Amino acid sequence: MKLWPEARLSILIYHRVLARADPLFPAEVDGAVFERQVRLLKRFFNVIPLGEAAQKLGSASLPRRAACITFDDGYADNEKVALPILQRHGLSACFFIATGYLNGGQMWNDSVIECVRHAPGAELDLAACGLGRFPVGDAGLKYKTICQILGKLKYMQFERREALVAQMRALLHSPARQELMMTGEQVCTLHRAGMEIGAHTVHHPILATMSDRAARADIGNGKQELESLIGAPVRLFAYPNGKPGQDYGRRHAEMVKDLGFDAAVATHWGAAHYGSDLFQLPRFTPWDRGRLRFLLRLQRNLLKPAP
Repeated sequence: MKLWPEARLSILIYHRVLARADPLFPAEVDGAVFERQVRLLKRFFNVIPLGEAAQKLGSASLPRRAACITFDDGYADNEKVALPILQRHGLSACFFIATGYLNGGQMWNDSVIECVRHAPGAELDLAACGLGRFPVGDAGLKYKTICQILGKLKYMQFERREALVAQMRALLHSPARQELMMTGEQVCTLHRAGMEIGAHTVHHPILATMSDRAARADIGNGKQELESLIGAPVRLFAYPNGKPGQDYGRRHAEMVKDLGFDAAVATHWGAAHYGSDLFQLPRFTPWDRGRLRFLLRLQRNLLKPAP
């Protein structure tokens, strides 16, 4: 087996690129880490736009060690921090935007994070929300509490989850962080800079928990809103949460295809190859900070063909 198989496509997922390290999430990528990873990608891989990669997969003409960079959700630091780094290195990325959170919105998971981050005292009492009590005496305990609460809420029915998070925010007097998500103008800045803009629904629901009608509407409306914003077609899609068979199903892939997308990405690990389903392309998150571990993670993922 070759060390770097040639006809494979590695697609990396990022969410945030912080301006500075967050003590509550020490493993989160910041600008310095992202720049080191970008340098390694540029040196060892052929980084190409995702739309081009999908076309080359379909025509069996991928370059050697092809790779793509993608971002999910639409965080403002993608434009403020990640974009200048990408531009310095002459690389492209695809930014998948959940349009319902542009211009001052906040996703439910970030609301939970901020509630726990600023919780006073040693215990967070969410019994009134039906969630129980949690220790929050230090950053480590707060991190564990955040993971526990997110796990409890993630697969709830969308409206119920939104109501619970709103109740939590009201109980703890936790306002939304207005600067957390992109503005419409920041999305346009990315587009004008030559970055790809992809759809990620409007409200970032787990599609498998919705009716087919509601799922199709959220997918299609997100596409239309982005096309209206940037004045160009949006041909790429990312499934929210993205685990095949759990967060979305084959019927959702058919919806995406019917709505006029050219390709879609999921979150199962592996590298795409000729014959891979263009509407269920695998992606992975490169957690490792060290240079050698980062490259080994890329190699390990590259050697794992997509199902």
